[in-house]
Order: sequence, then C-alpha cells, then structure tokens
Amino acid sequence: MGKQGSHKSPRPEFQGANSVVMGVKDYKIASSDPPSWKRMTGGVDCRWHSKTLLLHGLKSDSSKCNSCRGLYVGKKHIRAIAVLFGLLGCLFLLDSLIISFFEFTNLQPSTALNNSGVFQGRDSYIYNKQLPVYMYGRLLNLASSALAEKEFKQESSNLWVEPFRRASSWKPCAEKKVETNQGKPVKNNGYILVSANGGLNQQRVAICNAVGVASLLNATLVIPKFLYSNVWKDPSQFGDIYQEEYFMNFLKDDISIEKELPPQMKSLDVEAIGSQITDADLAKEATPADYIKIVLPLLLRNGVVHFLGFGNRLGFDPLPSDIQRLRCKCNFHALKFVPKIQQVGSLLIQRIRKYGARRSMLDTQLLGKFIHNKENHEANRGPMKYLALHLRFEIDMVAYSLCEFGGGEDERKELQAYRERHFPLFLERLKKNSTPISPLDLRKLGRCPLTPEEAALVLAGLGFKRETYIYLAGSHIYGGNSRMGPFTRLYPNVITKESLLTHNELAPFRNFSSQLAALDFIACASADVFAMTDSGSQLSSLVSGFRTYYGGDHAPTLRPNKTRLAAILRENGTIRWNRFEVRVKKMILEGQKAGIRSYGRSIYRNPRCPECMCKHH
Repeated sequence: MGKQGSHKSPRPEFQGANSVVMGVKDYKIASSDPPSWKRMTGGVDCRWHSKTLLLHGLKSDSSKCNSCRGLYVGKKHIRAIAVLFGLLGCLFLLDSLIISFFEFTNLQPSTALNNSGVFQGRDSYIYNKQLPVYMYGRLLNLASSALAEKEFKQESSNLWVEPFRRASSWKPCAEKKVETNQGKPVKNNGYILVSANGGLNQQRVAICNAVGVASLLNATLVIPKFLYSNVWKDPSQFGDIYQEEYFMNFLKDDISIEKELPPQMKSLDVEAIGSQITDADLAKEATPADYIKIVLPLLLRNGVVHFLGFGNRLGFDPLPSDIQRLRCKCNFHALKFVPKIQQVGSLLIQRIRKYGARRSMLDTQLLGKFIHNKENHEANRGPMKYLALHLRFEIDMVAYSLCEFGGGEDERKELQAYRERHFPLFLERLKKNSTPISPLDLRKLGRCPLTPEEAALVLAGLGFKRETYIYLAGSHIYGGNSRMGPFTRLYPNVITKESLLTHNELAPFRNFSSQLAALDFIACASADVFAMTDSGSQLSSLVSGFRTYYGGDHAPTLRPNKTRLAAILRENGTIRWNRFEVRVKKMILEGQKAGIRSYGRSIYRNPRCPECMCKHH
C-alpha cells in the first residue's frame, strides 16, 4: 500500500466510481429488504466506500477538506450512475411495452372480441409464428385501400338479400300429404340395416337415402348406425345427434322404422348369409332399377340386407316423385338435432347476434324451443348481421388437390409428405397417369381450393365492409396464421364457436367432431349470408339447400365459380380495382339465380322442385 498523500496513490474520485460499478454488477440481493440507503445505491454500502475514500484522500495538511471532497465526488458519481441505470430501465420497459402491443394487435383476429381468445386451441392458427403468405399482394393492397374508403359510407343493403325476388315464390311443402301417395304399404319385405360412413353431413345424406330405399323396397328401416372413422374419430351414434322419437313419428305414415332388429334376427350373421351390400356391389348414385335387381332378391330371400358404408348410393333422377318427396321430408323436417345441440346452438347464435331478437323460419327449424331463450335486454342495437364462411382449406383438401399455394419449396415438401403418409393409393394412380396436369393448369381449371386470401378478395370485391362479422366454420386452416393473416388484414372480426363459447359450454362436445360440426351447421344455416368456397363440400351443399328451403329471399348464398375466379386473379398485376369488383359481382350473381332444380342434381342442395317445394304465383 502506497504512502498516504503520495503521487502513486489512486485518485479518490476514480476509486469511488470503480467501487460503485463493481458493486452494482456483483452484489447479491439478500432475502430481507435492505435499508433505504442501500436500495438507493444498488446495494452498495456507501458508508464503507466513504471510509475508503477518506483513507485514500488524506493529506497531511488538509485531511478534513480532502475527505469532504472525496465524499462529495463519490456521491456525485453514484447519483449519475443511478440516473443512467434508471433511464436504461425505462427504455427497456418502453421497448417491451411497444413490442407487446404490436404482438397483441397482430394476434387478435377480432377487434370486438379481445377477451374471447378467438381461435384458441390445439389447431388454432393464432399461435402459428410463420410469416404471412401472399399470392396476390397488389390486389390485397387495393382491397385494403377500397375498404378504408368505404369505412364511413353506407353499405349496400343488396348484399344481405337474395338478388332474385323469384326465390320468395318457392315455399316449403315436402311435409304435406299428397293425394296420390298411398302411404305405407301393408306388405313388408324385410329389414334394412345401414352403416353410414363419413362425417355429420355424409351421414345425413345416407339417412335420407336409406329412407327412400326403404320406401322403394317396402322394407322396415332400422335406425342407421354410424361407422367409426379414423379420420373423424367420433363414436357418436344417431341418438347422440338427432332426436330418434321425433324422426320415427314424423315418418311413421310413410315407412316403418324400428330402433333395432327383432330378437329372432339379432343373431344372424348378415355377411355370412350374403346379405351385406358394399360399394363394390352397388354403383354410385344407383337407380331404382339397380335396387330392384340387386337388393330386392336378397331382401326377399333372407329378410334383411345390410348396407355397409352407405352414402351416395341412390341417384336423384330418374326417381319416382313420392320417393323424391320423402327424401326432402326426411332432410328438411324429420331430422332434428338433440336438445343438447339445439341449446348450445341457440346460445351460439345469440352471442353472434349480440342477443338480438331475430327469429326466422330457419332459426325455428334448427333450434326448436330453444329459440325462446331469455334475451339480454341490455343489447339495444337490435340483431347484428353476420356472414358465415365455410373455408375448405384443410390440409387433406390442399394436399389432395395437387395445387400450389405460394408457399414455395417448403410447402411442396410438406404436402408431398402428407400425400405419401395419407394417400398412398392416390399416388400410385398418379404414377400410372402418363399425362399429369401441372399445378398452374389445375388452377386454371378451377380445381384448387380457395385460399383464405382469395376468399377475402371475393368478399371485398362484393362490397362487404371491413367491420363485417364473419363466422368461420371449422378452424383447421392449413398454414395457420401464415394463411389467415391476409384474410384478417381485410376482415379482422373473425369469430368461431371456440371464441364465442366457454370451455365448459364446449366440454360436452369435445372429442365428438360430428356434434361440433352440428354447431357449425346451425351457425352457417342461420347466417344472414352464407359463403362457400367449395361447391362439392357436403356441409356447403346441405346448408345452402336448407337456406333455400326455409330462407325465402332473406338467405343469400355466395358460390364463387373457381374457374372464372382463377381467370380474374391471373390479372393480379394489371387489373384495376373497380374492374375487379364488376367481374366478381357478376360471377357471384350468376351463381345466385333462383332456378328450378335441373335433372340429376341434388335435391338436398337445390330443393326448388315440385317434389320438395311449392311455387306460389
């Protein structure tokens, strides 16, 4: 140690500063709160440092003065460093708040439902951190500008009604008795068992086709069973989704329906006696002649036939008018959801509409007595309009299409791996095809599922305002947030059953995909406007048919023509927005024409025909 006061001794002010800095970095905070003087200096004992400063700063002739100067300089540096650390802390805090704000904003697809946790769950796209994928960046920017301009303008009321008033001239009447209908036959040829595959909507079609076949063959229908699927993974049976007693009573004058086979027939091995009918035995959309030739002999011989995997196995034309009417009666009247589904469906609709009092024939048919639930009288705005969108952009649809969606090499590898894992037979057939179609040509032909971005552009082109509430049926969107980002950029008010219903309200439906699909069916069918992106979808077909049957001229359905839309979108780089709007509106309008059902088309999708509906002049 150097001699006090010598030139080799370190200067007191630098020694004090170094001591303070080292104290801040190395000091461990004790479990008990330090005294106030210790908290002010980051835990450094200033009294100890004051003594050090005084020892190093003593001079023989002016020790008192130098000790005061050392103490003053040490305190000055302590204050400066404390202020510096305080400013740095404030900057870090401000930076964190700004980042959190923007992350929160980006993760909220619905500005009106900040506390609802929209799209939460295992398959939710809200947690996907990928960057958005844009296929039509220029058009998206034009759409965004157009929506901003329309923010304070009056929205066209034509968006929310059927454009063709002739739609209101068709009224439901499939349930009415017809004089020519002789009713249930006296003779019974046996029992029909049905094991329906697929999901909710495929099974619904199978049920009504089975009703028609039972009538055609003068047979008794046993309440259909639903096959368990590794895809849907839902053990639900008929009585878990539909009201069995209501179904049987409503159709009792047309066909005989039993809950199960009589005791003497339960032990029969239907397959062993040759009475099991598979898809290989019966052509798709078979005619009545096919059933009489192939099925009736087995029924008469064994007293029972079992349709395994029964779905679209009954064509629409040619078919006797009474059988056609019976299928309509089944689909639009006899199949009522069980009270559990109706009650939660009613709650879902009330929350979408902000507890508004809108009650239509659609609501009555779908919700039954639960439409009269007590309403929230605090909501004075009246019923809120909403658009329901069935966005068929699940990974199985995307992979099976063989199209490309702007995701580059990573997307191609991911979809090919999915095909190899789930569609090996499909890939084998592709290898045998010597002339494969390119993804570009597939898009031109309208064979590619619409992306969320394309769906948003169609809605913007039609003139729906940015604040439109959009109910999204299903939430398993391929690509997650990278795909939904462009959609919510234009339409942030996206809602789902998961965002509107609590965990406890949804709990009874967990692990029952068909029952969850029933809630989507209710929300889509009750919507002011329903938009589909794939006309081949069973849900879209059944919902649009239900709206046609009960909706009159107040239940418009939007059906994009994918071939025409692809041609419009190919002009992404040059087309003006006003021209885009004109072409999109024309495309949708032509798909909304209220024409009568054409030959061979589904009565479930378009029931405007004498067998299902009555035209009033």
